Amino acid sequence: MKKMLIITNPYSGKKQGQSILNNIINVLDYIPYKIIVSDYKNHPYDIANNIDLDLFQGICVIGGDGTMHEVINGMLNRQDKKQIPLGLIPGGTGNSFMHDMECLNPIDAAKKIIQLKNQKIDLIKITTNKEIVFSFNVAGWGMPPDINILAEKMRWLGMQRYNIASLIEIMKLKKRNCQLIINDKTTLDDYSFVLCCNTIHTGKGMKIAPKAKLDDGLMDVIAVKKTNRLQLLKLFPKIFSGNHINHPIVKYHQVKSISIKPDINSDLIIDGEIIGETPCEMEIVSDTIEIFN
Repeated sequence: MKKMLIITNPYSGKKQGQSILNNIINVLDYIPYKIIVSDYKNHPYDIANNIDLDLFQGICVIGGDGTMHEVINGMLNRQDKKQIPLGLIPGGTGNSFMHDMECLNPIDAAKKIIQLKNQKIDLIKITTNKEIVFSFNVAGWGMPPDINILAEKMRWLGMQRYNIASLIEIMKLKKRNCQLIINDKTTLDDYSFVLCCNTIHTGKGMKIAPKAKLDDGLMDVIAVKKTNRLQLLKLFPKIFSGNHINHPIVKYHQVKSISIKPDINSDLIIDGEIIGETPCEMEIVSDTIEIFN
């Protein structure tokens, strides 16, 4: 029987990767496995990109959405094009993907993985800076990357830094004229942000795309037009229930492709990390990888 490759990221979330591994090791003992501990940025990418996949029946990732992102992109960029199923043990800050899987308990996630049942899911293929990046969760432009960049400068505030950074960016109310090309239809407007989602959740339990499915062959696009500060402040708490999509400034699309071309190019946030910049093109790619479910 082939082994399960376990990649654990000790730096994800609250840096509990090792303690999570210790808690689930008895569950994993039911199958043979090999453990590799990530010890530098992009190490999970390098592992998935270079290791001999013929030795393994799957990869179990202990970490957050960012770690999973690295493993997915490392595997999809292999020269030999080989793939094996992937599983995620939640160990990050937001664990957006595992919110969609309704499995936030690491022990429960491990029990699912050792059953070796899998399903195919879609990915968002993003062309940015003449490079291709795959997103399994969400890719965003506008306020989300700005909030993330500002929050990283305030890590001393703990998890509250994201809420505080959000309030600061709302108060700034930047002008963001942008051309969106959705399914070959072009619109030009001033947007607060645009999010392209493969999952329902983003952040810590925000239901940003309540109609999203991992395997429907569509990406859910949430385009929020610029409005006044009070309207944005009222909109923010509704994201946790998904009721924000009923607000008149929110445009919700389920599409195959989108191009984002702002007047002034800026950063993208992809699966929780600042990666690439506009202009960019995104398209859904159906049944791209297999995940343990």
